Amino acid sequence: MDLRKIKALIDLLDKSNLAELEIKEGEESVRLARHSSLAPPMMMSAPPMMMQAAEHHRPAPAAPAAAPTPALAATATEAQPKKGDMPDGHVIRSPMVGTYYASPNPDSPAFVKVGQAVKAGETLAIIEAMKMFNQIEADIAGTIVAVLASNGQPVEFGEPLFVIG
Repeated sequence: MDLRKIKALIDLLDKSNLAELEIKEGEESVRLARHSSLAPPMMMSAPPMMMQAAEHHRPAPAAPAAAPTPALAATATEAQPKKGDMPDGHVIRSPMVGTYYASPNPDSPAFVKVGQAVKAGETLAIIEAMKMFNQIEADIAGTIVAVLASNGQPVEFGEPLFVIG
């Protein structure tokens, strides 16, 4: 699939109120998804073609270091409940398999911490999947009751990340 077609698809997604668009041509496929009204369209493609579109709209966060910083590791450890001891509240789960990051880069503070009030749509964390950084947003307003993932660690699809009360 050529780049002009992909750019045309991005423009089509921008101008429409579609949330997602997927096109397949032979073995190549392109999937564009809009995760919020503020975020530009995101593109994922299957091998052999790997491209990132809409990068020019906003800079991607710097690649976080694999090892968590001591401050972030302490925050995640303190807030992490024991297995079977899930606090009551609304659970935010991982929408994909990837690497969980609590901050946009190793030198920045975590997006959220336990006890912090959040609004619907506010960024809680980033999951890196296939060299793309995907923002995980709160789907309801409330207070962070627990942070269940550790910075720099792999997460599975459907794994609980946060509890919002």
